Formats: sequence, C-alpha cells, structure tokens
Amino acid sequence: MQIPTRAEVIGAARQRGDRIAGVLPIHYPRALLRAHGAQPIEIWAPPRQDPTAGNALFQAYACAVVRHGAALLLDGPGRDVDLVLVPHTCDALQGLGSVLLDFVRPPQPVLTLYHPRGRRPADRSFLERELRRLGERLAEITGRHPADADLHAALDTEEDANDRLARLFRHRDIVSLSDREFYALVRSREFLPAETFIELADAALPHEDAGTRAVPHDDRPRVRLMLSGIVPEPMSIFDAIDAMGARIVADDLACGSRRLYQRTRGADPYLRLAASLMSGPPDPTLGAPIAERADHLTRRMRESGARGLLVYDVKFCEPELFDLPQLRQHLSAHQLQMLHVEFEPAATIAQQTLNRIEAFVEMLQ
Repeated sequence: MQIPTRAEVIGAARQRGDRIAGVLPIHYPRALLRAHGAQPIEIWAPPRQDPTAGNALFQAYACAVVRHGAALLLDGPGRDVDLVLVPHTCDALQGLGSVLLDFVRPPQPVLTLYHPRGRRPADRSFLERELRRLGERLAEITGRHPADADLHAALDTEEDANDRLARLFRHRDIVSLSDREFYALVRSREFLPAETFIELADAALPHEDAGTRAVPHDDRPRVRLMLSGIVPEPMSIFDAIDAMGARIVADDLACGSRRLYQRTRGADPYLRLAASLMSGPPDPTLGAPIAERADHLTRRMRESGARGLLVYDVKFCEPELFDLPQLRQHLSAHQLQMLHVEFEPAATIAQQTLNRIEAFVEMLQ
C-alpha cells in the first residue's frame, strides 16, 4: 500500500488550481473547504518540527499541538499554505487563533470555527450559523460560491470516506496491516482527498460481498489494548508496542475514531454539516459528559476484547486531563486497567515512557 505524501497531495492540488488550507485539530467541515476549492492539510504536532518559533509565542505549559503548529505555520512548510483554519477545540487552540489574528498576522487569511459544547437543538443552530459564516469567508477568499448541489455532492463524498474509515475500525482484526500500517492509513485522512482515501481503504478492506477474510497481520497471542489521546506521535510508538507483545484493537484517538461521523440527510447542506460534526463519539474537546464518555470507552473495550486502556497524551492537554480521574475510577469498577502517559512530540520516544508502557503490558499478560 503506497500512500501519497503530503507534498504529493499539495502538488496535485496546486495543479488542479485548488488552494491549500492548513487546518488545526480536530473537528472541521472538510466538505465545505473542498466545495470552495481548498484542499485541507491538517496540522497536529509534527515531531520533527523545531518548535522554537512557537515557544516564543506561548507559555511553556501550552500543549505541543499549539507550539509545534505555530512553528510550522510561521517558520516551517506551513508558511506556504493559502489559508489557515483554527477550530475552537480548546482554550489553547483558541489562543493560537487569537495570536495569529491579532498579533502575528501572517500573510494568509486566518479563519476560526467555534464549536458548541453540547448537542441540544440550540447547539446545532449555533453551529449551523458558524458554518455559514465560515462559508462566507471562504467565498471571499476563494471567489467560489458553490451551489447547494455542490455542497451536497462534497458532503456525500466525505461521508463515503467516513464510511470506509468506520469499516476499517470495524474489521480491524481481519485487516492484514500492522498497527503502524493501519494507523498510517487512518491518519492519511488528515491530508488525502476523500476519493484517494476511499481507494486505499477499499484495497485494504476484506471483500464482504465475496465472504472472504483477510489474513490477520499476526496470529501470535498478544495483549489487546485500546489507545486513547490526541495524536500518536511519533508513529514509531506502534513499533514499540508491537515489540512489547501488544496490539491496538480499538482507539479513542482525536485523529482516529473520534471522527467517525454518521451519515446525514436533509435539503439544507449547512444543517447536514452541523449534524455531521455533532454526530461523532463522546469527545472531551466538545464538552461530552464524562459519564457518557466512560460508558462509551467501557463498551468499546468490551466489544474489542481490549484488556487495558493506554492514554498516550500530549503533555498539558487540559481537556484530556480533566476526565482522567473519573475515567480511571469508572474503568476500575469494571475490572479494566488504565495507564496514562504524557509525551512531548520528538523524533524518538523517551525510554521512561517506553518502560512504563512495557510494564503495563506485562501486568496485563
């Protein structure tokens, strides 16, 4: 399986005449950007990015997603994007949006998107208005004014890609990819056009119509883990977990299954966009009740046979940290184990972090 690189995707988008949108995590309307001729390229916490430019703007206790993301935009390849979108995922990312808009003022337009912290009808109405505001700004920047039919078509394509992502997770045990290969494919959703992701996912998925099963990547006995957190960086974490005799069988990653949105219907594309963004699993960055999230994680661990939850967390991620005490208590009451480790994105993983994970795996054996 050969996944195009970000550089290749950007080059192809430029050839099509599309703009490049640098998008910070987590939830945003891909279809709206695509309908306006902007290819989203997501910016998480690139471990090889020198964070110096970001460190100069934010306190040392700001999370690495913000510091590395700011550095990428101001002193790295992100300087070449045509516009920047900063969703209000947390206070730190809202701070990044404010710094870019009011202080640094890069040459690219900086757009924001504010998410409601609930799922009431009033929350959906608020998000719909936010999406319309974002669409108006995109039209000003790109000069494109997509009709409702164009927005619906883009939504349909993105929802087809979402369906493939859901199938990948559903068939994880019989998709013949290592954990690292599997999550490289999952994370390619961060920058690939939906059409390309669909092709790659279809090639990796078992053929349900023929009743065939893919050959499992590894049939040796392994400790089954669920992985939670924002983003698994560096990706060599999956090689390390494999070497420890464990396997990731489910996740609660912000860059993974937290973006399993449901299909939508309706005549108004903006209402569909709002309904889609509010249809994912419980997410602490969207204000999901802790009890609801704890029940969701427990259910997923039971369904997948995961014996432990590994919370692999970017350091200083407050939305994640707020939930941890009650999550630990809830899982313990259901005889499920949890390990929380924090990391700073870097090219290599600290040995202390690896030692703690290995001890956790050995305890579950």
